[in-house]
Amino acid sequence: MRRKIIAGNWKMNKNLSESINLISGIKNGLPQNVSAEVIVCPPFTSLETVHSLIEEVPVHLGAQNMYFENSGAFTGEISADMLKSVGCEFVILGHSERRHIFGETDEIVNKKIKQAVSNGLKPIFCVGETLEERENGKEFDVIENQITSGLAEISGDDFNKIVIAYEPVWAIGTGKTASPGQAQEIHKFIRELISKLYSQIQAENVRILYGGSVKPNNAADLLSQPDIDGALVGGACLQAESFLQIIEAAG
Repeated sequence: MRRKIIAGNWKMNKNLSESINLISGIKNGLPQNVSAEVIVCPPFTSLETVHSLIEEVPVHLGAQNMYFENSGAFTGEISADMLKSVGCEFVILGHSERRHIFGETDEIVNKKIKQAVSNGLKPIFCVGETLEERENGKEFDVIENQITSGLAEISGDDFNKIVIAYEPVWAIGTGKTASPGQAQEIHKFIRELISKLYSQIQAENVRILYGGSVKPNNAADLLSQPDIDGALVGGACLQAESFLQIIEAAG
């Protein structure tokens, strides 16, 4: 059985005091026996403080991005070592907002994944099609290209450290959600692709999350699908109550 993951991507929200309030609410409401693996991904400015607050509870720390070099003259960038030094275990890479707003290519995402796994971080590797690509029937081609490019030269051992997140771009922050059937179809396709790129066992073991307007009222239906192993939550993770409800839905 693949253990479900509920990851909260706070995006560019929550200053330090707001981050403390949110993580305190999550800690106080967390069920005693949490069945899902819970990950929070605050902004860089809150990582160290949030880490200090979750050390005694079953919540893991992730970052929202990182650069593909170890160090150097890269003003404004953050390295894998810096993330590890403040307690990060996970890092979101290839998020559609990084691709579409900041111009990250599959090649850049691939470099970041290599850098993350070589430094002991677990990537949450995001893929997904735009509305135009789906309407033109290209969603499977887009997903296959993003995955094969993003995982280029990633060994089987390193692949075992990776979580995949399918996030249809048309469902992120729009209030639209892929139906459970639509999401399951893509998740199954991704799993079959992994079996070709790596092995059947790795395909069965890899955890594939759904991201795209996940809310308390649709989480249970999405998470009940056989190939959906959790959720990458956006807006709904910014309130402790709604994030906790999604965590409960994973149980």
